Amino acid sequence: MHIAILGNGVAGITAARFIRKLSDHQITVISAETDHFFSRTALMYVYMGHMRYEDIKPYEDWFWKKNRIELLRAYVERIDFDNKKLITREGQSVSYDKLLLATGSASNLFGWPGQELEGVRGLYSYPDLEYMEQHSKGLQRAVIVGGGLIGIEMAEMFHSRHIPVTFLVREERYWDMVLPPEESDMVSRHIREHGIGLRLSTELNEIVDDGAGRACAVITSHGERIDCGYVGLTAGVHPNIGFLKNTPLETQRGILVNDYLQTNIPDVYAAGDCVQVREPKPGRRPIEAVWYVGRMMGETAAYNICGRPVTYEPGIWFNSAKFLDIEYQVYGEVPAQLPEGYAALYWEHPGERKSIRLVYDKREGHILGFNLMGVRYRQEVCEKWIRERIHIEEVLQNLGLANFDPEFYKEYEAEVVQLYNRQSGRSLELRQRRGLSAALRFLRSR
Repeated sequence: MHIAILGNGVAGITAARFIRKLSDHQITVISAETDHFFSRTALMYVYMGHMRYEDIKPYEDWFWKKNRIELLRAYVERIDFDNKKLITREGQSVSYDKLLLATGSASNLFGWPGQELEGVRGLYSYPDLEYMEQHSKGLQRAVIVGGGLIGIEMAEMFHSRHIPVTFLVREERYWDMVLPPEESDMVSRHIREHGIGLRLSTELNEIVDDGAGRACAVITSHGERIDCGYVGLTAGVHPNIGFLKNTPLETQRGILVNDYLQTNIPDVYAAGDCVQVREPKPGRRPIEAVWYVGRMMGETAAYNICGRPVTYEPGIWFNSAKFLDIEYQVYGEVPAQLPEGYAALYWEHPGERKSIRLVYDKREGHILGFNLMGVRYRQEVCEKWIRERIHIEEVLQNLGLANFDPEFYKEYEAEVVQLYNRQSGRSLELRQRRGLSAALRFLRSR
């Protein structure tokens, strides 16, 4: 059986690896982006000089031949689902018995005047990184449009080369559709402290042509002109499925799949950023453009393609990121705005960029989520408390079990407990402090 995988990102490559572990089927991975799989989340470190391109390839180039995974560098323009054929831009036809669509994401464009000019680009692919590199020499200023995680990464990249950056964010606070107000304000302050020109409640109206087809400035929604030689468009991403529209494949925002990552077409599966789950699990979203989701989907798809039915079970929501030098972690439900019936305990360090937020059910008291800035908590411990619906007061008394900061780092869990006591009139005490052995005993319990 020949299995074709369209896309060599984490979803497609994870699927290829597990298909090889599970079977002796012929595997072909097709991508127009690069010859080999690389870590997309590490692109920024190549630009910043911390790593080389070869350092972000998780597998040596000989790995693919040794594991009998054929790599084809080609751009697929059309899929003939009836005859099970992929048609490339060069006119090559690739037949398959089963197909995995893992086409990833594409940067959002909103029809801004001038978005097609030279010196305007998003940041998702390796060619995007190369383009940014080519335009950085002699660059006097960059403007970044969009206040999400890709935007802050691009800002840090330019900032690392001492290229002035102006950051346009249409919301009143940075990433306020995800972060609660206090954390959003903290990140906004941090951005400005690094010398990055953050413009909140500001949108892009136009990118100005210098007369030779190259960007030379932007005009904001407030009428301000900002001269610049590069415009980074980072207002989110969307499933990369444009070439699949008007085909028998059922799509909405993404490729629609069931719990087995099957599409409506027999022998066609989908995984990763391009997927829209028809019936997402509680606490999860239909589209989740997150690295670990792609990895989990790739493994799940491999089992199903090989005839070993397994449902996609992403578990409790989690994510992590970095806002310049503030580490961020979230586990479970932490809404930007608390809905009715939810309560939150929020502690923030008075002088440093650190905070701990616990969200819990107001009526029953069980923990719902954790939001952490500059403090590391163990994923397994937090998920166990959420899954087992542990009461907020029991969580607080054992909060040290979750702490995963390096040894000799200051612990703040006692301060969080004291804050709860002041707000509730209770007199709880912290029972458990940081320690790997205690955390392991806890995880093995119950």
